[in-house]
Amino acid sequence: MVDQSEIERYQPPRILLFSQRNIEKVHFRCSLYEFEDIICQVDSTDLLAPKPNKWFVRGSRLAQRVATRSRFVINPGIQKIDLKNKYDLFFAILQYPKDLINVKAVEGWRDQCKTAMCWINEIWLCDIDIESTYLKMLSKFDYVILNHTHSVDAVKEVSRTQCSFLPPGVDSILFCPFPEQAERAIDVYSVGRRSLETHETLLRMAKDENIFYVYDTINGQNVYDPREHRLLYANMAKRSRYFFAYPGKINQPGETNMQSEIGYRYFEGAAAGTIMIGEKPKTDEFAKYFDWSDAIIELPFGSKNISEVIKSLDMQPNRQETIRKNNVLKSLMKHDWMYRWQAVLELAGLDPMPQLKERKMRLYELASMVKT
Repeated sequence: MVDQSEIERYQPPRILLFSQRNIEKVHFRCSLYEFEDIICQVDSTDLLAPKPNKWFVRGSRLAQRVATRSRFVINPGIQKIDLKNKYDLFFAILQYPKDLINVKAVEGWRDQCKTAMCWINEIWLCDIDIESTYLKMLSKFDYVILNHTHSVDAVKEVSRTQCSFLPPGVDSILFCPFPEQAERAIDVYSVGRRSLETHETLLRMAKDENIFYVYDTINGQNVYDPREHRLLYANMAKRSRYFFAYPGKINQPGETNMQSEIGYRYFEGAAAGTIMIGEKPKTDEFAKYFDWSDAIIELPFGSKNISEVIKSLDMQPNRQETIRKNNVLKSLMKHDWMYRWQAVLELAGLDPMPQLKERKMRLYELASMVKT
């Protein structure tokens, strides 16, 4: 007798997933490529990852100028791909609205797909007018998902399409410190944007008190390989005691007009079982998705009293253990990329594949380990 689940597992690809992994290799996009990898693992997917031509850098700048000034879209220098198959869903994962130019360069995607959805990681309210040309391109999509909750209504008004909020996620299996539970040899781990005052205090602690403080020392953006980058990042985080998490672009309020949004650091730090130190975003959504005690230890950005905070927590081992377990457990049960993809499928009216159910079972198995 033929197993129905095996038939479902090996059905022809039903998802056409647009990826920019061959176009952009900057480190802050790697979390989105991680999301794409999870989608490919839990669904029947064709990955559409076009490559740029040698003139892409200049062509991209030209295409953006043309789009902004004349509202006309030209190919920025991306190879043409002939789509021959039909799909239930076209899903484009983008960092910025301007990335829609790259989607536009792929001909025929709308005709080949029953439903089209777009995921945009970053769009600030103060940029809506500037980005209006790109946002109007969203009219070809049936749904738009944003990671910035305060921008949903404005994008909906400009794009004239259905918009909703979903928070970022994380590969919580990759970041999970169980079952190995490696020694947390790194005292404090700081990634990306940081407060100069806090950083200088930690540097003094590294020199005078011999703490192991890991922080960025270069300003480069490109990675050799996105998967290797995420693996190293996850392994460092799983070996860290304390981890900083602040709202997106907290050190550049002029770029956001003080808009406060949930950043990826919260999900990554929690999944790795670190004790997160920082600020909560000024949004009701944070309390909804991080609804447990001590999800983050409050420390205002620019604070110099990081030493006192760490020393106080170091004297509370039971509290530390509770924080770590709660962070890992909640991440496995709420914040794996699988849950975000499940929400996408519900919007698209598609049933989950057996692979998704298998990943969910693995998440539950790890959660059981954390509870014991």
